[in-house]
Amino acid sequence: MATYVLKRLALSFVVLFCVSVITFALVRLAGDPAVAVAGQDATEAELEAVRVAMGFNRPLAVQYVEWLGRVASGDLGYSNILRRPVLDVMVERIPVTATLAGLSLLVAVSVAFPLGILSALHPNSWIDRLSLSLAVVGQALPNFFFGLMLIMAFAVTFRWFPVSGDSGLRSFVLPAIALGYSSAPPIMRLIRSGMIEVLESDYIRTARAMGLARHRIVLRHALRNAVLPVVSLMAVQLGFMLSGSIIVETVFSMNGLGRLGWQSIQRTDLEMMQALVMVISMVYLVLILLADILNGYLDPRIRIR
Repeated sequence: MATYVLKRLALSFVVLFCVSVITFALVRLAGDPAVAVAGQDATEAELEAVRVAMGFNRPLAVQYVEWLGRVASGDLGYSNILRRPVLDVMVERIPVTATLAGLSLLVAVSVAFPLGILSALHPNSWIDRLSLSLAVVGQALPNFFFGLMLIMAFAVTFRWFPVSGDSGLRSFVLPAIALGYSSAPPIMRLIRSGMIEVLESDYIRTARAMGLARHRIVLRHALRNAVLPVVSLMAVQLGFMLSGSIIVETVFSMNGLGRLGWQSIQRTDLEMMQALVMVISMVYLVLILLADILNGYLDPRIRIR
């Protein structure tokens, strides 16, 4: 198990290094960073002074090594737009995005597991067709449009929830539904296909022949084996919720990392954009690593690959 974990950890560091190189290069290729710092109305002399002061006139390789060293030491840079350290701004926004992602995952699981299990128990029935239809709608419906529909129905018409903001748990209900419903379809389909495959296996037939209760066969034996690939998918979906919340947070005016990323793009805040991409990538990799470790623990056959 230790060898398996070390291999996955080494692979995660390689991926993170590649992400850091690509991120740094793309941000620099997007435009002159001196213009982002000094402003569009700055003269050429002022731009050159900024390049010299901040090291933008040095080779990209040197700039990258220095930036990577600062990031490794916990210094994510300084936002010249907000006039504050990047890390301080992100720490303030993380609780909103983390709460939204956690509640959205809860919504996705609450929708996907029951529908996936029912579809597997009744394949090609009206229940199965209804579940698949809900999945198709959830995956095809854009987050921003579904969010606006929820606002119009439950915030404007019935006034059950706030229209926007992030003050209080009630403010997270509609955004969590909007983000969670779009993440439920792939989980539901994977549970359905896994359950159908497991329910047709020999050991399930043996359990039925032994007279075990149906709910015990489904929940204790079939679901336990069918859920293995779902663990990795849920980790990816949680990472998607953390990074893909930019639309939902903007629609509901929530002060999280997603909206901060959108504002950074609008303001050309290069240091903030770089830091957000790195942090979100690290979260993705950590979630996938934890999912791989959990899968290796649940299924020993995975460790020998």
